[in-house]
Amino acid sequence: MSLRDPPYEPPSLREILWMNRKLLAPVNQVWPNLYIGDEKTALELTELKDLGITHVLNAAEGKWNNVFTGANYYSRMNNQYYGVEADDKPTFLISQYFFPAAEFIHEALSHPQSKVLVHCVMGRSRSATLVLAYLMTKHGLTVVDAIEHVRQRRCILPNHGFLRQLRALDISLHEEIYRGKQKTNDQ
Repeated sequence: MSLRDPPYEPPSLREILWMNRKLLAPVNQVWPNLYIGDEKTALELTELKDLGITHVLNAAEGKWNNVFTGANYYSRMNNQYYGVEADDKPTFLISQYFFPAAEFIHEALSHPQSKVLVHCVMGRSRSATLVLAYLMTKHGLTVVDAIEHVRQRRCILPNHGFLRQLRALDISLHEEIYRGKQKTNDQ
């Protein structure tokens, strides 16, 4: 590299999401036994049973532009349910659900026979954001690695506010790792 070369500009998270996108399908497995789906998938109990879904995380619970399911909706299937009242707006603080949602997914997947569906209306923004946060917090992936992994399996498009919050989580998690290494080196 010479001094005349322009400085390296890493691609933005939004650019990464748009590169070589997958076609949008109703549901996709994005990690072993972890699926992202849309409203239609969440409402199709027969399909959920066929997929072997045992846990459902509704990232679009509530009254407005959301999916009207709940623990009672899945009770006949004996599924575990967790609902998140999230608006798909850049100003919504979805980060308040990063750790509780990740814990729900992690606990479910600690049992090899369990399968988790994380869904919202389209299965692209809210649900994808919570799955990305899970991969970052429980599997140590960076935000870029998590996005790359999931987008190879599903068309996702978290809104720019959610991407900002995921980036903040990424920074926070890596600062924790750095502080942990510093503490170890100081001893």
